[in-house]
Amino acid sequence: MSRNSTKAVSLPTVRVPTVQDGVQPEASDSFVSSPYVEQVTKRALAYLIAGYPVHFSGVAGTGKTTLAFHVASKLGRPVTLVHGDDEFGSSDLVGREGGYRKHKVVDNFIHSVLKTEEESRNFWVDDRLTTACKNGEIFIYDEFNRSRPEANNALLSVLSEGILNLPKLRQSGEGYLTVHPDFRAVFTSNPEEYAGVHKTQDALMDRLITIHLEHYDRDTEVMIVKKKSGLPQEDAERIVDMVRELRMFGVNNHRPTIRAGIAIGKILSSQKRRASSDDEFFLLVCRDVLATDTAKVTHSGQPLMLDKVEEVLRKVCGPGKSGRTTGR
Repeated sequence: MSRNSTKAVSLPTVRVPTVQDGVQPEASDSFVSSPYVEQVTKRALAYLIAGYPVHFSGVAGTGKTTLAFHVASKLGRPVTLVHGDDEFGSSDLVGREGGYRKHKVVDNFIHSVLKTEEESRNFWVDDRLTTACKNGEIFIYDEFNRSRPEANNALLSVLSEGILNLPKLRQSGEGYLTVHPDFRAVFTSNPEEYAGVHKTQDALMDRLITIHLEHYDRDTEVMIVKKKSGLPQEDAERIVDMVRELRMFGVNNHRPTIRAGIAIGKILSSQKRRASSDDEFFLLVCRDVLATDTAKVTHSGQPLMLDKVEEVLRKVCGPGKSGRTTGR
């Protein structure tokens, strides 16, 4: 008579080593420092060194992400970057089960005895928040309010108790991860954005120190346009003055931003042109770049921005060519 014996064993979840994707930020040759930038940097560093997460809040074009990397470079630690996303769940920050493995051994050495052993185990793969907490990296969460609030719940215990909860690893004794003492977090968000964002839970905001960023002062903006474009000082000043004048006319007084000034400067530099009202190419570039930014400003259903751009051109650069140029 033959005998059969089957043994099934379910083993604890195994954590799989993850590939390190942290980057070491370095100062860029095109980065522009100014008294305003250094003052913000000094405050942010003081908060981070004391162990508090920093939140840069500001409208588009105020340099939130650039400042986040600049501050991180001062701390000399690798950076893990995450961009907020409406499709995020907690597992996109913490990690998830990355597979299932089943092992079966059939022993029929004795023909009358069939012995079968089965082992099964799940495999866990850490995601970026877990990796940053474990290795003591700088965690930059860009536009974090684009993620749904419940996806960010894992951050609450990390920022307050210094513990990351990994419930699916409790069976293997790794359900809680003590956050590395060098771990730091920098968040950015745009409070004026209306598309694809969520209201952040009060519990998370209460754990952050928020630095509200405004548009740069005129001198800083001139320095930025000049350095990124390579244009002469006079040209950079004209471009910045136009952008700042139109900003007061734009939607919610936020646009156009410094990005528009940089774009105009780079385009002129690439074509070896100057910011002169006598240069038809310059006038066309200004209309294309600046009128797009505030296309919503209308009167009786007609866009006003082209007229406003003409007005500001005459004010900042002088009369130059009269009338609107239609040739392309």
